[in-house]
Amino acid sequence: MQQPKVTVLGSVNVDLVIRAERMPNRGETLIGETFDIFTGGKGFNQATAAARLGADVTLIGRIGDDPFADVLRSAIESEHIDSRFVKTDAENGTGIATIVVEPDGDNSIIVVPRANMQLTSKDITDAADSIAEADVLLLQLETPIEASQTAINIAKANDTIVILDPAPARPLPQSLLAQVDILTPNATEAALLSGHTVNTLEAGIVTAETLQSQIATDGHSAVVLTFGEQGVLLCTPTQSTHIPAISVDAVDTTGAGDAFSGALATALANGNDLSEAVRFATAAGAAAATVLGATPSMPTHEKLEAILSEG
Repeated sequence: MQQPKVTVLGSVNVDLVIRAERMPNRGETLIGETFDIFTGGKGFNQATAAARLGADVTLIGRIGDDPFADVLRSAIESEHIDSRFVKTDAENGTGIATIVVEPDGDNSIIVVPRANMQLTSKDITDAADSIAEADVLLLQLETPIEASQTAINIAKANDTIVILDPAPARPLPQSLLAQVDILTPNATEAALLSGHTVNTLEAGIVTAETLQSQIATDGHSAVVLTFGEQGVLLCTPTQSTHIPAISVDAVDTTGAGDAFSGALATALANGNDLSEAVRFATAAGAAAATVLGATPSMPTHEKLEAILSEG
């Protein structure tokens, strides 16, 4: 069986992770409990998830010319990800994320994109063959919209499935949304994109149906709205389905969404139908929440099998 091909366009960061009893109030200083440095960035996390789950992965991105970049290059190689199109940016440093994790696993994040936001359309056209030959193109919003649009244009011309994880939340042009095959917002992102309040599953259905009308209508077409502990709403042009979450003891939810996206891309690239792919991705997100750190939490098949058997 041919190995599924996934090309990921996205951010490549180093995560500075602090565990603390809570977030500090304004003007307050707290003593944290632990500090760790991990590889991260939505692009690299999702590429890692796809690679660990069996996909042939190519990553498109930018990193700096600094010690953080050396760590990332080594990590990309160890995950067997094709890094030909991860360019070194000598003028801008590697992207950084500062993450505070509370005891229940919830987190607050500040990202400084740096080199990630210098990605150009030329960087994308240099990698055009990797997009055209992929089964799935996976994107997020921690790189310039213009670069994403260029990648989507190449994908649509070559029947490559386009999955957009619209994080962090930001307004998007309708022209871009109309070319997205599968949109995977959380409640916050869905509310911003739709203009609807998303505070219940019922409201989520209305919102998902609104967004469904804005994305591509050919081939695979779905809005996959993630609700954390309440599960996932899968909205296609013909129906909406609630898929329950898998209960786990959460340690750190930082990488859960990225694990979900990487697993979804891999399952669809492997030929799974949408419902099956979403259930697989739900298990991946649950598995990731049981491990501290974003990239370290990206699950393997063995981890997913354990989660599914317990769930």
